[in-house]
Amino acid sequence: MKKIYFICTGNSCRSQMAEGFAKKAFGSDWQVESAGIEAHGVNPLAIKSMDEVDIDISQNTSKIIDPEFLSQCDLVVTLCGDARDRCPMTPPSVKKMHWPLEDPAQATGSTDEKMKIFRKVRDEIGDRVNELAISLK
Repeated sequence: MKKIYFICTGNSCRSQMAEGFAKKAFGSDWQVESAGIEAHGVNPLAIKSMDEVDIDISQNTSKIIDPEFLSQCDLVVTLCGDARDRCPMTPPSVKKMHWPLEDPAQATGSTDEKMKIFRKVRDEIGDRVNELAISLK
């Protein structure tokens, strides 16, 4: 089974959304996981935004990077510069991709204003994950 790891700073928004989309898009041939440099808990607005596209991440947990799983991955996707810069070393066999995405957790304003940012980032992640899944089949 192939393995893919989505990594961001806190494993609270972007990587959680990517994991949710990838579990749907990649199917049973891939083990899909997400993690962070730190574990900040899954952001309630990330859960809400994914629920709007019928993907349930409400049972996900925020995790820090597992070095053993990381070294066994076929592909690691970092979703922010901090994760790219601080990601532990991987064997040469691990392919790396970087998607520099806005951090929706940094959005300010009312809940509606924050949700607009979460939706924009969610949709960008969904598009990228679907394109990636097609390219890897």
